[in-house]
Amino acid sequence: MSSGLGLEVGGRQDWRLVPAALVVWLATMVGLLLGWWWSAAGGLAGVVVGVVVVVRSRGRSAVARWWRLGMAWSLLVCGLLVGLAGTSRLRDAAEDPLRVPASAGASAVVRVEVTERPKLVISPGFGGQQSGVWTVVVPARVVSAVVAGRPVRSSGAVVVIAPAERWRALLPGQQVTATAALAPAQPGELTAAVLRVRGPPEAVSRAPVWQRVAQTLRAGLRHAAGVLDAEPRGLLPALVVGDTDNVQPQLKDDFQAAGLAHLLAVSGSNLAIVCLAVLLLLRTLRCGPRTAAAGATLALVGFVVLAGPEPSVLRAGVMGAVGLLALAVGRQRAALPALAVAVIGLVLWHPAMAVSIGFALSVLATGGLVLIAPRWADRLAGRGVPRGLAEALAVPAAAHLVTAPVVAGFAGEVSLVAIVANLLAAPVVAPATVLGVLAAVVAPMAPWLAEVLVRVAGPEVDWLILVAHHAAGVPGAVIAWPEGWLGGALLAGCVALLVVALRRRRLRVIVGLLMVGLLVVVVPLRVIAPGWPPDRWAVVACDVGQGDALVLATGEAGRAVVVDVGPDAAPLAGCLDRLDVSRVPLVVLSHLHADHIGGLDAVLSDRAVGAVGVSRAREPRWAWEEVRRKAENAGVPMVRMTAGQRLNWPGLVIEVLAPDEDEVMPATESDGTEINDASLVLRATTPAGRVLLSGDVELSAQARLLDARVDLSAEVIKVPHHGSRYTAPELFRATRARIALVSVGAGNRYGHPSPFTMRLLDRLGVLALRTDTSGDTAIVATDTGPQAVTRGASRAPPGRTGGSP
Repeated sequence: MSSGLGLEVGGRQDWRLVPAALVVWLATMVGLLLGWWWSAAGGLAGVVVGVVVVVRSRGRSAVARWWRLGMAWSLLVCGLLVGLAGTSRLRDAAEDPLRVPASAGASAVVRVEVTERPKLVISPGFGGQQSGVWTVVVPARVVSAVVAGRPVRSSGAVVVIAPAERWRALLPGQQVTATAALAPAQPGELTAAVLRVRGPPEAVSRAPVWQRVAQTLRAGLRHAAGVLDAEPRGLLPALVVGDTDNVQPQLKDDFQAAGLAHLLAVSGSNLAIVCLAVLLLLRTLRCGPRTAAAGATLALVGFVVLAGPEPSVLRAGVMGAVGLLALAVGRQRAALPALAVAVIGLVLWHPAMAVSIGFALSVLATGGLVLIAPRWADRLAGRGVPRGLAEALAVPAAAHLVTAPVVAGFAGEVSLVAIVANLLAAPVVAPATVLGVLAAVVAPMAPWLAEVLVRVAGPEVDWLILVAHHAAGVPGAVIAWPEGWLGGALLAGCVALLVVALRRRRLRVIVGLLMVGLLVVVVPLRVIAPGWPPDRWAVVACDVGQGDALVLATGEAGRAVVVDVGPDAAPLAGCLDRLDVSRVPLVVLSHLHADHIGGLDAVLSDRAVGAVGVSRAREPRWAWEEVRRKAENAGVPMVRMTAGQRLNWPGLVIEVLAPDEDEVMPATESDGTEINDASLVLRATTPAGRVLLSGDVELSAQARLLDARVDLSAEVIKVPHHGSRYTAPELFRATRARIALVSVGAGNRYGHPSPFTMRLLDRLGVLALRTDTSGDTAIVATDTGPQAVTRGASRAPPGRTGGSP
């Protein structure tokens, strides 16, 4: 019996190939993580188990013997394959001649063949460096290498880290030559070395025809998507072919929190949607099963070419090919053997997949849909739930259940809204995918038709964005969880206990009572009466990574002044949302470095803003033009601020202490120090006391303030320049502050905050609070003076920290 979604709700699954698939996968995994000889041991173990099964199958019934022999022979064959061929590949990679010079940090002239499309690395900007894509990571294979004038015989896998210009346009199959600095690869990978390249690629060969055609189709889809607004324009190519280059960071974060991140990568669901659409079309045209299967096979191959040879795409392609073969010969499709064949074939062909998180999630999700979803759908239908609704509920629940431990171990968080979000998103994924594929196919020949198809897909994409935004905005949508193997195993154990408990009536009652208790106690504590923001907060230093963003409360609820906006919009938007700030009478940009202006969209796009305040400085020029353009597009005026000005709101007064009107501003091509020294220095008077906001002023500007005997006294100081070494002790003594706020990013490359500065604050008896360890930090008003309340550090996305050096 088959359901509307294709779930097999009847018949017994064939498990015979599953042990062999596990032997191949696990043996390769331990071989990569612990050493190639462990792969040989794993293969030998599979052979031994296979022999034991053959011996013990004697005397069994014919059916049982046939079943056991099938499992035994698959174990024998796969054990030998992974023990010999697989181990040989792991050993060759581990002993690749390029590893020795890489460990020594040597330079080399290398010719490589690109194996995957370049992956863009987005930098939030730092100092005078504009945010954007400046670097790409290019997986490749060595064709030839020369180290210290001597050829090195290597054909191993390498990772090229290179400038985005010209390198980002490369396609798989192209060969290039470059001079690179070698570096060791991470352990547990087939990669022989990391190549750090500064110049452009040389002697670039022509890409294969099919890669050029696929690139043309992808570019056509991106161009056609230009008729949509910014968010759906970037999302549609990601949804269709996994092209995330133009997906906005805030939208990525929302999809991650909502449990919808799998939609941004090509997986088996994309391929299944396309193949099913072709099958339905051909069957509607009264084509036979074999013709329909042949047409779907062509669609399968075409989509794999279009999306690129990513691990999830290849897994989906192999499994789909097995299923289509079964359809062509007239046999009932058996999804579990097909999945086992996909795992065996792909891991033997590309051993790196054994340690790929995406590959594991894809296999587990498919296994959940094959083994768990049909049973859950049956039970729901047996209790009166309509079949279609039962399947719609069972599919996302099963997929989320089996993948949650891996996601928790990898990301250190668990989404509590993923099942509902996927249920709401499911109805529009298929039409949006089919329309996007059609738009990509017709774009080179009929761009106008591609734009029409994209406009038709627009409402579906808008719905996905709406679901992601609202799901991510639910209080407590994501909870922190221990990272690593321990965290994954802990959640797996919790899931197993939950499943066992739900199978017994009495335990179901207990689980139900516990869930009600959580709803009655935990949810009100976290949602109805949240612990953040604290009562009577006056100032909050937002945890925005390596940058500054401070929020000053006025006497009116929901209204606050923002001083600097950090390097990226997403962290500041979260901070303002948590503070429930909807009106911003003034945004002050202390100076025009990227780590202070990059998040301006977080304020301008979603809130009522009165003005953007800046100093007379106009450097770096690109930063000034960006701020001016964004303010103009938002219809927000810009105002110039200078020493002597005094701004008043209910419950808040801001004095501008520097720079003076006659102070020389940085000229073109100024270095970072001159731009830092041109920072606006403010003193805010709040119910919690006075707060000195010092921007990034360094020693020269600090000396000018001290020599001019400017009144710098304050109860709280925002430490200049993320706590850098270039802060004079006299500045802290002049302020006589009790609390110091250090806005800094975790693991930043500049060594901020300086141990010297932190020791100095400690000797002066100042309580120093860092946003990288304390998270959002609030200064609250009490009867005894200002006190600090911290929210706790949040987990920043890797590679998303910047800052000014």
